[in-house]
Amino acid sequence: MSLTNQWKTQPGEVFAMGPVVPVLVIENVEDAVPIAKALMAGGIKVLEVTLRTENALDVIREIANNVPEAMIGAGTITNAETLHQAIDAGAKFAISPGLTPELLAASVRTKIPLIPGIASISELMTGIDAGFDHFKFFPAEAIGGAKAIKSIAGPFPNIKFCPTGGINLDNMGNYLSLNSIVCIGGSWIVPDDAIKSKDWSRITELTKEAVAQASKY
Repeated sequence: MSLTNQWKTQPGEVFAMGPVVPVLVIENVEDAVPIAKALMAGGIKVLEVTLRTENALDVIREIANNVPEAMIGAGTITNAETLHQAIDAGAKFAISPGLTPELLAASVRTKIPLIPGIASISELMTGIDAGFDHFKFFPAEAIGGAKAIKSIAGPFPNIKFCPTGGINLDNMGNYLSLNSIVCIGGSWIVPDDAIKSKDWSRITELTKEAVAQASKY
């Protein structure tokens, strides 16, 4: 199955926009635009807002409306309902922690790309059979880290991954040095205490640091 004609943007385009994707958990809508602008000032354009908070969809909507140059996506997509809610809020791509046949089927009928999560070869094969070739590897560190993804990716040289879960400045190189990995996701760039204190300049500095580190690989 080819997904090319279904989606306005392809997963490969999203992956290619930068080696680091911030995984954002934002409680307050008022923080959405300052965080997005702080990240972009540091050199990151692709943003994943996880649907882990009550206001997550409103956060996505706020960024989509006020920071249109950002590639805003929705994370923690678990079923067709949350996928469509994210699309209605203005998400330009979707990321799921895992995959189900129902979610994969629903995604190919929408206009934004889904990047499904996998943690095993069997899940990867299910996604490939459905026509997908870009995946999230989650939770990366908890299930073996870079060694695990290197082994899983071995039989599938044309498949690309964005691992998330336990990745930070110190270990990102273990992942980005692998041919199968185009980008990594992490939450360390936007720490909770920086949000609470509204220290947007700190987020920009952490972003610049992450981008500079990632550029070495």
